[in-house]
Amino acid sequence: MTDSFKPLAASLLAALMLLTGAAVAAEPGAAEDTRAVAERVEDLKKKVIRLNRDLFILEEDLLFPASTQFAVFLSLDAGEFLELDAVKLKVNGEIVASHLYTERQVIALERGGMQRLYMGNLKTGTHEVTAFVEGMGPDNRAYKQAATLAFDKGTETAALEIRIQDRSSNYQPVISIVEWE
Repeated sequence: MTDSFKPLAASLLAALMLLTGAAVAAEPGAAEDTRAVAERVEDLKKKVIRLNRDLFILEEDLLFPASTQFAVFLSLDAGEFLELDAVKLKVNGEIVASHLYTERQVIALERGGMQRLYMGNLKTGTHEVTAFVEGMGPDNRAYKQAATLAFDKGTETAALEIRIQDRSSNYQPVISIVEWE
């Protein structure tokens, strides 16, 4: 959460604590008042949760405006010719993301899952994205391959997908980067 939202969240938390304290301090004979206060506290908790969600969405919009937003996803349609170990991503020659995969993550990707590898901001214009994939290839040999894509970023949100697929014609995985339309 950004610093500008912290005072608002703190004041909401203080109000919630005051109401909770009022419920505890109520007289034993005022069970109905206690229930009413407890219901108000629950309502306030729900409102705080909704407000927190709205603040998160606002923060995302402020940090990643649609005109500069850029995301890279990873999909895996392999397993026979590649056991994925790691992926490294470069944008315009600078490493922006790297990830080491656990067995569970690889299984999730093989089942059709997709990982958001990177989200950031890019100015409009031409950019170059390079993905480096490492793993174990056929015959348990170390496998490394890279794919590069030069693309033009417009004023809309840009999304790319790194696709890792098995190719049975040469018993090797194929790495490609595709721009989403």
